[in-house]
Amino acid sequence: MLKQKLNDDLKDAMRARDSRRVATLRLIAAAIKEQEISNRGEADSQGLSDEAIIQILSKMVKQRRESIRLYEEGGRVDLAQQEQGEIAIIEGYLPKQMDAAEIRQVCSQVKSELNASGLKDMGRCMGVIKDRYAGRIDMGEASKTMKSELS
Repeated sequence: MLKQKLNDDLKDAMRARDSRRVATLRLIAAAIKEQEISNRGEADSQGLSDEAIIQILSKMVKQRRESIRLYEEGGRVDLAQQEQGEIAIIEGYLPKQMDAAEIRQVCSQVKSELNASGLKDMGRCMGVIKDRYAGRIDMGEASKTMKSELS
């Protein structure tokens, strides 16, 4: 479903001659195709699920944020702005991200559900959070918050 929306939006962007959007959507399509090709040998090769596509998009955003940091350190503000534009387009296909208050609430809830008492339970808690909220939560922030909850 998400893959079809991406393809439709790519066609619309091509008709509108929106070169930045076309280039970004082509990058997304290429990343999805690459993952589908690497999954061909597996039994379930019907295509990627929306969850798998969301993981790809999240990874692309993370890569671009790192690139922005490097470009800014190198004084290449123009390239950093280009990456920021791509992030804006990609994030349009991701579910709404949780804010800090929601992350604290989720961490607190998972901690009480699992009766977690110390840092030894960190892996269990983070596994539950990743399963339930993948794509909607910044796992780095969740990890920091969970660590402070368990300390």
